[in-house]
Amino acid sequence: MVNRTFTPFPILRTERLSLRQLVINDEQEIFALRSDSEINKYLDRQASHTVDDARNFINKVNEHINNNEALYWAITLRDTNILVGTICLFGFSDEHDSCEIGYELQTNFQGQGIMREAAAKVIGYAFHTLKVQKIEAFLHKDNLRSVRLLDKFLFQRSNKPDEATPELIGYELTNSIDKPK
Repeated sequence: MVNRTFTPFPILRTERLSLRQLVINDEQEIFALRSDSEINKYLDRQASHTVDDARNFINKVNEHINNNEALYWAITLRDTNILVGTICLFGFSDEHDSCEIGYELQTNFQGQGIMREAAAKVIGYAFHTLKVQKIEAFLHKDNLRSVRLLDKFLFQRSNKPDEATPELIGYELTNSIDKPK
């Protein structure tokens, strides 16, 4: 059974990063992420057109956290607290002890190992603290950076096609360390 109590919000730290809850003051950075055409080209979502869109998104995310439906971290650089991306766990299934992972990183911070560092921490948290047994990811077949990231964590391509969006590929990672007894 997945341990889904997200209060207090879990702040995660790595050598270079701090993963914390989004706050309204992140609205400019969230607007930049969610309005970037390079980031959005592989995501099936409505782009942000205004800072109000970003603010509304932050409020919606925090409502999901308060309802123990999702975890959504702001990825910040520890030495500056600058938000450079986000990573989330959502789509929790108590029946399957699973969830989905999603992430995005500002283009000028890509290629520096930041998402790999953040994902390692979040995957560890999902398996060891939340006791999730499987993490799924669905990504656009042309998003090669994201495919390579999942490959580094040994995600396996699933045979579960997304019939609504055939260009999405499903991946899954099974918790081989914390099997239920």
